[in-house]
Amino acid sequence: MKTICFYFQIHQPFRLKRYRFFDIGNDHYYYDDFQNEEIIRRIAEKTYLPGNRAILDMIKTSGGKFKVAFSISGTALEQMEIYTPEVIDSFKELAQTGNVEFLAETYAHSLASLGDEEEFKQQVKRHQNKIYTLFGVKPKVFRNTELIYSDDISELVYQMGFRGMLTEGAKHVLGWKSPNYMYSSIMQPQLKMLLKNDRFSEDLSMRFSNYSWNEYPLTADKYISWIASTPESEQIISLFMNYEVLGTLNAAETGIFDFFKALPRFAAEKGISFSMPSEVFSLLKPVDSISVPYPMSWVDEEKDCSSWLGNVLQQEAFRKINEIGERVRLSDNRRILQDWTYLQSSDHFYYMNTKRGHVGFSPYENAYDAFNNYMNVLSDFIVRVTALFPTSIENEELNSLLTTIRNQGIEIEQLRKELTNTKKKLEKKLTTE
Repeated sequence: MKTICFYFQIHQPFRLKRYRFFDIGNDHYYYDDFQNEEIIRRIAEKTYLPGNRAILDMIKTSGGKFKVAFSISGTALEQMEIYTPEVIDSFKELAQTGNVEFLAETYAHSLASLGDEEEFKQQVKRHQNKIYTLFGVKPKVFRNTELIYSDDISELVYQMGFRGMLTEGAKHVLGWKSPNYMYSSIMQPQLKMLLKNDRFSEDLSMRFSNYSWNEYPLTADKYISWIASTPESEQIISLFMNYEVLGTLNAAETGIFDFFKALPRFAAEKGISFSMPSEVFSLLKPVDSISVPYPMSWVDEEKDCSSWLGNVLQQEAFRKINEIGERVRLSDNRRILQDWTYLQSSDHFYYMNTKRGHVGFSPYENAYDAFNNYMNVLSDFIVRVTALFPTSIENEELNSLLTTIRNQGIEIEQLRKELTNTKKKLEKKLTTE
């Protein structure tokens, strides 16, 4: 029996305001609050709220047979809490159905898995805690930023306790193999993999509203019939896409919501079910392992990481921010840690992309403008970090000093408690006499 595994990505970065060279050292607030609020309110109205309503209705009308998974970055959740708390409430309502699974990812939707192992682990743990705090569930399945995956990353993911992961079904990795099976990591055979079916995913994310597409208009019965016609042995159809496919990338007027709502009915007629990733991982066994020595993603034809780290601008920015990671993690300054998180979002590096000239969805005129603005912000941030932890002190020496200071602080606090208790005993003794 075939099953469809739907997964939606939701991410919003904290976009940077125009930050000039002369602001360095004078202005420590980096964000364009107006733009951040405007964008998430608009997408909430077009996608998040109507999408969640549609999914809740699909779960109810299908008798609990429709299921779906979400991966929502920590920075997106923070913006929802600030600007659109009603979206958080609607996700809580979905969580209560038991038919919606929340996946783990990097908190900032960052590239930490490619440059900072310790930061990667910390962000994943922080994201798991955020999901548990908001929705009362701990994610069991992992998906990395933009489905970035490699053999080395699978090793880290396995070490963190995950036994299931989602990634891209890239042709240069699979070759003649089909993505419609479960696979495992060649490094860690116990880490199971679900791979995105490019064709069926992109029918919705890229072709649904394309009037020149030879299959336009796409109807739910036609779409399900395509899935049903795949070889009988291919049991899993993994449909991975951005949630903005519903209502934003495909406006409501295109009929995308009606199409989506009709899927469970036609799937039932063909004997096709819907499953959450953790259910698939618990029921099926891998048919083979996949080897990915170089990182891949779900972006562009190349399915690699060149959209974020493909030119010297991106590589220099990534190198500079990774250089200060150890020092930042020594800090307990809330503002420093918050800015550190927000500056790691992969979007900042994507805006520096020169592969296609002007990058879509970018707030900048060009890649060089994006690079200059980011590096000005990063320069100010580095000044602040250096003021707390001078570069003249080695990281190990600095860590030792901070440990000593913290231990002294604990000792002082214990002495204060002892002094307070002694005073109380003395006062009590005096009053009884």
